[in-house]
Amino acid sequence: MHIVDFVSGSFAGACGVAVGYPLDTVKVRIQTQKQFTGLWQCTVATFTKEGVHGFFKGMSFPITTISMTSSVVFGTYRNCLQCLSQARGDGCGPNTKLEVFLSGLVAGIAQISVMSPGDIVKVRLQCQTESKRGGTNIPKPKYHGPVHCVLSIIKEEGIMGLYRGTLPLMLRDGPSYATYFLTYTYICEWLTENGKKRPDWSGVMLAGGIAGMAAWTIGTPMDVIKARLQMDGARGVKRYNGFYHCITETVRTEGVGVFFRSLGINCLRAFPVNMVVFVTYEILTGFLRGGHDGASFRV
Repeated sequence: MHIVDFVSGSFAGACGVAVGYPLDTVKVRIQTQKQFTGLWQCTVATFTKEGVHGFFKGMSFPITTISMTSSVVFGTYRNCLQCLSQARGDGCGPNTKLEVFLSGLVAGIAQISVMSPGDIVKVRLQCQTESKRGGTNIPKPKYHGPVHCVLSIIKEEGIMGLYRGTLPLMLRDGPSYATYFLTYTYICEWLTENGKKRPDWSGVMLAGGIAGMAAWTIGTPMDVIKARLQMDGARGVKRYNGFYHCITETVRTEGVGVFFRSLGINCLRAFPVNMVVFVTYEILTGFLRGGHDGASFRV
């Protein structure tokens, strides 16, 4: 078993969260709250009302949970590749693109059980536009922090409330991670010069950034549905009866285009985040395996 990939993936995920969290907050608000009409308007409104802190609401919990989920993703991915390679027999060469795709698919689905509770807490805290500095007649935030949010969800919705939106999360992350690792592999191979095992670090950064953008292009529609189901009923008004009703009601009231309204910001955030994720992952993997020039990019 490749233990190193679990460790490297954990650190890489934490770095990615720190880089992309402000834009992730803006994305979630645009997806779930109609008063925000676009990237610039949401950014200005958030900063004006809540200050810089408004962009980092609920980040402490995702730093912990995404470190775990990223560990599961990279560890599962690498070990699936190893299993598929062993199934073909020794001496069969590098993994095929189909094996990369399937390993990414399994990795995306595997991390759902760890990711779902942290993700709903992140979304709930990000969507609190109320300021703690408000006066006596101004509404205060419903949740005081990650722990209070978790306990409130369990109290009001039961333990399964922490797993609301799991189906669209699975439909988002399975295909997204399959696309993610496949794109990364293709670009790394394309940028690798003859006689070398991997591209230079600028190639790694480019491949990671493009892979992140490709993954979010696939996953954005389900990301919108996921966020809406996670927020549904949090403020006392429940609009959707379930997954399919959320899709049909969203299309009926806002049109198909709403599923891609946050695609631009997802891609804008994905490039630097995944550039950092893959560089961190490859450097740590190479170091922990005793390599002198980083991990091999061959899969």
